[in-house]
Amino acid sequence: MRARGPWILSLVLALSGAAEAADMLGPESCKGCHPAAYEAFNQSKHARAMDSLSDAQKQDARCLSCHGPDQTAQGVSHVTCETCHGGGQYYSPAYVMKDAELARLVGLVDPSEKSCRTCHDASSPSLKPFDFVESLKAIDHWSAEKTGKKGARAEAPQPEPAKKK
Repeated sequence: MRARGPWILSLVLALSGAAEAADMLGPESCKGCHPAAYEAFNQSKHARAMDSLSDAQKQDARCLSCHGPDQTAQGVSHVTCETCHGGGQYYSPAYVMKDAELARLVGLVDPSEKSCRTCHDASSPSLKPFDFVESLKAIDHWSAEKTGKKGARAEAPQPEPAKKK
């Protein structure tokens, strides 16, 4: 029987290099496996980042670099799951996502404060300084995912109770 190790390692290395240029699938592709995280994301300011820009700003590369960073290359508006987690073409299959190490090898990114600060920095026109710890609370989609609850964030609107007839 032939050794699989070198063949598998070659495949992983080839895919990890390709993952840097991986195509984005869009946030809808995440929804099937991560419904609670998707709901939390969908209610976030990131999901509506382009909506805060004027028509002139939507044409300004300086604004688009943060509010729609993947729009030109990938045709994806707003700030999406893949803006922070990397293009999902190679890590999105369920068998890859079940193996955290493999998912990271082929492109899944665990965002850090440094990656957030590429947009949320001193040159940002935001009026208040960026507080990483507080900002994490505002975009928390992993708590909802871990608990299986939708809308785990404090500012997420709660569904209205059913009306009695």
